[in-house]
Amino acid sequence: MSYFIGIDLGTSAVKLLLVNEHGDVVNEVSKSYPLIQEKTGYSEQNPEDWVRQTIEGLSELVQTFTGNREDIKGMSFSGQMHGLVLLDENNEVLRHAILWNDTRTTKQCKQIYETMGEERVLEVTKNPALEGFTLPKLMWVQENEPAIFKKARRFVLPKDYVRYRLTGEIHMEYSDAAGTLLLDVLNWEWSEEMCDAFGIDRSLCPSLVESTTDIGSVTREITEQSGISKVTSVIAGGADNACGAVGSGILSEGKTFCSIGTSGVVLSYEKDGDKELGGNVHYFNHAVPDAYYTMGVTLSAGNSLRWFKDVFAEREDFDTMLADIETVPPGSKGLLFTPFLDGERTPHADASIRASFIGMDSSHERKDFARAVLEGITFSLCESIEIFRKSGKTVDTIVSIGGGAKNESWLQMQADVFNATVVKLKSEQGPAMGAAMLAAFGSGAFTSLQACANRFIREDKVFQPDPGRVETYKQLFRIYQDVYANTAALNQRLMTFRN
Repeated sequence: MSYFIGIDLGTSAVKLLLVNEHGDVVNEVSKSYPLIQEKTGYSEQNPEDWVRQTIEGLSELVQTFTGNREDIKGMSFSGQMHGLVLLDENNEVLRHAILWNDTRTTKQCKQIYETMGEERVLEVTKNPALEGFTLPKLMWVQENEPAIFKKARRFVLPKDYVRYRLTGEIHMEYSDAAGTLLLDVLNWEWSEEMCDAFGIDRSLCPSLVESTTDIGSVTREITEQSGISKVTSVIAGGADNACGAVGSGILSEGKTFCSIGTSGVVLSYEKDGDKELGGNVHYFNHAVPDAYYTMGVTLSAGNSLRWFKDVFAEREDFDTMLADIETVPPGSKGLLFTPFLDGERTPHADASIRASFIGMDSSHERKDFARAVLEGITFSLCESIEIFRKSGKTVDTIVSIGGGAKNESWLQMQADVFNATVVKLKSEQGPAMGAAMLAAFGSGAFTSLQACANRFIREDKVFQPDPGRVETYKQLFRIYQDVYANTAALNQRLMTFRN
């Protein structure tokens, strides 16, 4: 029996998954690490925390594994996108990593458009200039920490740094590089035009590899620390959303998934890069060779629910907090929530917008607010689905993964709001499973990722939209869409009082 490890480097924790050649989960380990938020809009982490927790997690997996360690044939990675890790001439970290949900770079995003023009940025990178992307972060360090920038010899993304520390090899793969705003997405290469325009020395950009590339093996030091065998192949891996797509079987035209973690994602497979979406959603290189995906993002999806629990139900678990939402009718008795806790990305690239409850009155109970939070998150994700549909895509079946797949009431809500069949998988492991599949294919256990998916991925339950609720939610969705336009200016004025 052969085994494979998928490592998902998330925003709050690293998740490690050990699966066998049938796709069965043999063991899983999760190790958390802190977020550093020194100012409003700042979000950083210490890369050493990622490395330490990953090695400890690997050690736990190996120590509890009853088979032969040489039977673990492959290991690969999924990771949070966009985060900036700057390295010096000795590949030492120069500062804390600036993460995907850091919004300090509004000024730099404006500079990118002023220098290149919005149309040209979209032509080259297929994506708008947003605060979360890597290039604005590089520009911020260049302007605000010039001494550190002068020492920089390479930049990498979070999971690529962890892989470097395990193997001694520095690479970046295409699905993550696509989120830097420095990649020529259609030509699968670093853009000299983008680098030159913003004073980014081309040597700062690491060599590019496919997600399925065999990088080699772990170093002797890591073998001693973790117990991982030198015969275990280390495969490059992919961005968390690309790996989530692989782990959900989004490997061919017409496939779509919805993932609700800290952020929320709606992602659809694209066989080529010729679709014109005007920058309203992201267009990235897939972890599947020679393929792409389009993606809409809600910055605070699961994070909105976590915030609500921490503030209003601190001593309860999520199941208890949501136990009675079925007793609340669709629309939460006229209460709407917009999940803009940390700004928004799709369809409003706005770092200043903030969340709101609209329609509160004295009859509302906590359960009404809880349902409104779920509905608001789902409405936000639906905005991305509507963009896909308006571009001509058919979206009638959606695989739901992440926190949104753990509550059946929420799954039915997704079916009703999206007006689509929603599928829950038997083994819902998201990006970590996708990373394990990349490990299995990359190490030679399968002839294709699709063959691996046919073995690993199995449906559990299917949720069909209820026609009556679909109509109710269509009306509420139109009201939801009006909230942004009517609160954006107010939130911009309130920014002065937030620091």
